[in-house]
Amino acid sequence: MVLHTTLSHLDSRKGGYVRLLFIDYSSAFNTIVPTRLAGKLIELGLNTPLCAWILDFLTDRPQVVRVGRHTSNPLTLNTGSPQGCVLSPLLYSLYTHDCVARFSSNTIIKFADDTVVVGLISNNDEKAYLEEVADLSLWCQDNSLLLNVTKTKELIVDFRRTQQQRTYSPLEINGNTVERGQRWSQDQTHSKTTPLKTTKTRLSESEIQNKNKF
Repeated sequence: MVLHTTLSHLDSRKGGYVRLLFIDYSSAFNTIVPTRLAGKLIELGLNTPLCAWILDFLTDRPQVVRVGRHTSNPLTLNTGSPQGCVLSPLLYSLYTHDCVARFSSNTIIKFADDTVVVGLISNNDEKAYLEEVADLSLWCQDNSLLLNVTKTKELIVDFRRTQQQRTYSPLEINGNTVERGQRWSQDQTHSKTTPLKTTKTRLSESEIQNKNKF
């Protein structure tokens, strides 16, 4: 969907470009607040007994560490969803279901804890995209999710045929500048840059190069 949304905008001939923000969360599953999740599930229309069961499943969970014959004292957890549990990706998706784009020119695409903000820029107006990222940062704070700005990367796809110097507004989250991992342009399709972490939502290099031929 990321690739389709990006290429559709580039094909629209509106003289625009696309900014993609690949979000990285710190211990995403471990930061779920069970009581807040239960409230969101009720708002989604799940029946009360099921919500109560999920809340009970996620709270007062004993955890120990075992190394060889030695076992630590138990620690009771009241946040997060167990790593490796088949329910965890689903519960996280439900927990973040209300994280949606405010502006029509932006799209927030999620797959479990992988998140991409797609900003379709026209007429060099990046205001909606920058505000969307600021909104996302505030949403994360309100929902106890930790953005890892160091591992969060941005990709810019700009195929405009122009001799003018291309400039893009710097992107900051919580006072830290987001690293721009790569920029795809009409005259630069093989630049060596820091690779983006995510694989599920990454743009296909072959698709970008095919687009560049037209």
